[in-house]
Amino acid sequence: MMIFKILRADEWAALQAQGETSGAPIDMADGYIHFSTAEQAAETAAKYFADVDGLVLAALDADTLGDGLKWEPSRGGALFPHLYGPLRLADVVWHKPLPFENGTHIFPEGL
Repeated sequence: MMIFKILRADEWAALQAQGETSGAPIDMADGYIHFSTAEQAAETAAKYFADVDGLVLAALDADTLGDGLKWEPSRGGALFPHLYGPLRLADVVWHKPLPFENGTHIFPEGL
């Protein structure tokens, strides 16, 4: 199953340069890296990245992240994937820009 991380341009650049990251400030404050499922990603973008352009959507295979990945209740009691450990560039299966048009983030077709 694919899970998704929305990254600001500077966060994506840092991940590419360093090969791993502890995440965005909210991730570091919470002690884990926040991910979303395909069904949750658009709501995450609207809630936490409203009006932010230049985002990158990174896809990771949840089955390859090991015991550090936990499914925990969050918004409305829905289970969200949280990674207790670094996000490694090597774990990113694919990444795509997440354009912002007419007040909405445009997700890749089929997501």
